[in-house]
This record gives sequence, structure tokens and C-alpha cells, in this order.
Amino acid sequence: MFTARSLGRISLRKKRPKKKYDPLDTTMKLVDRSDDLDPVSSEDGGGGLRAEMSCGHAITPKSLTGWCRSKLDEGNYEFRCPALVEGTEQCNKPWTYQEVRRLADLSIKEMRHFEDTMARLAAADHGEIQSCPQCNTNMERKNPANLCVLCTICTADRKKNFLFCWQCQRQWKGRSPRLDRCDNDGCANKDLQVLQRCKTMSLPDVEGVTSCPSVRCCPTCGMRVEHNQQFCKNIACPRCHVEFCFVCLRVKRECCQTSSPYKICATGVAPRQTSIAIWKRK
Repeated sequence: MFTARSLGRISLRKKRPKKKYDPLDTTMKLVDRSDDLDPVSSEDGGGGLRAEMSCGHAITPKSLTGWCRSKLDEGNYEFRCPALVEGTEQCNKPWTYQEVRRLADLSIKEMRHFEDTMARLAAADHGEIQSCPQCNTNMERKNPANLCVLCTICTADRKKNFLFCWQCQRQWKGRSPRLDRCDNDGCANKDLQVLQRCKTMSLPDVEGVTSCPSVRCCPTCGMRVEHNQQFCKNIACPRCHVEFCFVCLRVKRECCQTSSPYKICATGVAPRQTSIAIWKRK
């Protein structure tokens, strides 16, 4: 039950104004037209005013934000114009993030979400990168099944092997190869800790799913993912693009053989994961 004080707080909470372009802003090319990229919508402010992108197509800030956010949700961190130019052929010209950030009129919260997601997707796409704790040289781990990594720079400088732990970022202790941890105190897999400690959640659109771990690791490549609690129980991994069921952790085609995307799985909710798949790039 709301108290008088809490109701007062709600009424005073400031909402961000609807996104629309200022017709007096001369720093961007504004046009009052519709095209295949952004049909006229009564919800868009500014009387249908659109900003012209670098490719020549025009769009409202609301539609630009929504389109780019949908691409991030699909695991794509590069933005390209979806406008139709010849029949079903898309423009497909790239938009820079700087252009998107300005013309989409992103809020601080939106910028943080965009930049964090883009950085995570780019890192996953280009492989695991870590810096040597001794010389700070960036390097890629060649064997994902071994946490013990040789730094060639430090080895050359010291005239002897310098090994460090990929997980805890300290000089290696103990036997190798190992995948679980080195012998340094406190060395632990942070993703596994998150999997064990995360809260449970429900999927409102999926019948019967009321208590499911809120964080999972992709059963194909091991990337940590979360469900937005909307629509069906299946999600697509941003890194390997395999669709799997967030509830039972089977790939989508297997889960759908015995249950609907909007009903709890025949095998129920899979328990918290205690191991993480190793991604084998093709």
C-alpha cells in the first residue's frame, strides 16, 4: 500500500521528455519527409521531423534508438542502414556509433547500455584478450582449456619462462595445464560464482516458469547471458548465435520437440550450472 509520502515521491519523479529534434538545430540536417527507413508515426514528436544519416536516409531519434537497440539484442554491434533502395535490397551502409549516439539523442543510461554491450560483443567476437600482469602486453589465449599462459615478452626479457594465470591475473602457481584454477589464494572463476549466487526470476510469458536462475552461460560457447523476461523462453547467444532454451538449457530445436516456447519444459527448470562450456571456434 502506498503512503502519502511515497505517492508524493512518485508524482515528483521526472520523466525524460519524448525524443524529438529541435527544428532550430543547425548542427544536423533535418528534413520533413518519410521514407522506407522510418514511416510516419503519430508517436514521434517534432511533426515528423527527421535527421538525415550519413547514408542519406532520414529517421527520427526514437526509431533510430529502437532499431540500434534491437541489433544489439540480436548480438550485432555494427549498425547499418536498413532502408530499402531497390525493391528488397537494403542500403546497408554503416553508421558510426558517434553518429548514432548524437542523432538518436541517447540518454546517459542508454549510452552506458550501448557502450557496455558493444564492448562485450566486440570482445567476444575477437576472442579472449588479457594483458600480462607483469608487462601489460595484450595477448590472446591459444588454448581455452588451460589457464596457464606463457608471456613471450617477459620470457624473452627474463631469459626464462614467465607464466601467469588467465583467471586471477597473477604469476602462475602449481601444476599445469589446469582449467579450474591455479594455486594462488582466491583464484576462482567469477562466472561460476555469478551462476551460483544470482537471484531467481520468473518468465511472465512462459507458463509454469516461476523460479529460474537469472543468469546462465550459453551451453555451446560458455558466454554469460541474461533473459529480458519478455516473450518466449528461447534466446540467441550474442557470441555463437546458437538459440537455446533459458529454462532447460537445451538447444531450441530439441526443447521445442517436447514443449511449447511459452510453456515450461518437459524436463523442468535446469539447476544452476556448475561448469561452463569451452567455445571451439570453427
